Formats: sequence, C-alpha cells, structure tokens
Amino acid sequence: MAAPAPLTLFGVAQRGMSAQLVRMNAASSNLANAGSVAASEQEAYRPIRAVFSEQYDRASGLSTVNVSNVLRTNSAAMKEYNPNHPLADGEGYIFTAPVDANAEMVEMLDASRQYQNLVEAISTAKQLMLDTMRMK
Repeated sequence: MAAPAPLTLFGVAQRGMSAQLVRMNAASSNLANAGSVAASEQEAYRPIRAVFSEQYDRASGLSTVNVSNVLRTNSAAMKEYNPNHPLADGEGYIFTAPVDANAEMVEMLDASRQYQNLVEAISTAKQLMLDTMRMK
C-alpha cells in the first residue's frame, strides 16, 4: 500500500471547510429544533455539537482539523407547566428543547466566517501560483 500524499494548503483548507460545514449544519439543526416540545424529559431534543481533533501530517509538517464526532449535549430540557397542551404529562408539564437561539446564531456566524476565511486563503494561494507561473 502506497503512503498517502502529503497535505497541501488546498488539502488543509478543504478539511477546514468541511469541518466548518459540519459545525454550521449542527447549529442549523439546533435552531430548527428550538422550541420543539416533548411529553417527557427523555424525549426532548438535545442540541448537538461537532467535536474537532487535530491531525498532524509528518510528510508536509502541516496540521489540519478533522471532525472526530458529533455529540448530543447533556443540557436539561426546560420543564413548563401547560396542562392544556396535547403532549402534557399527567402533572400538566411539557418539556422543550434547551436551545439558545442567540448562541446558535453566533455559532453559525462564526463557522460561516471561518469558512469564508478558508475560501479566501485558497483564492489567494491560487492567485499567487498563477502569478508565479506568469513570471516564468
């Protein structure tokens, strides 16, 4: 089996963009489920988070990021007294997803900006390569 090719700037940026995309998808899933209601605390939606890990490439000396996991948080569902709700339990309580919409919007905005920064890095590297080739 041949050794994998060493990482390049484009490979590092691609992995970073993929990681930020997973982060944005997690935040959008959390936002989509904000305010969802369940009949019990166990059934209530729990926010998810992407867990990143670093990967070092000895051949190139570059480090990149991988999404090692996507985990559900242990946030407790919010208990609300609403005896008229169709999902209310025997005591009249419903359980809503513990999603902070403002925090999720900040998460999405930050991931989007990181993604944009990586696109700019690729664009700059491409332009520098083209300028170098033109000088030849």
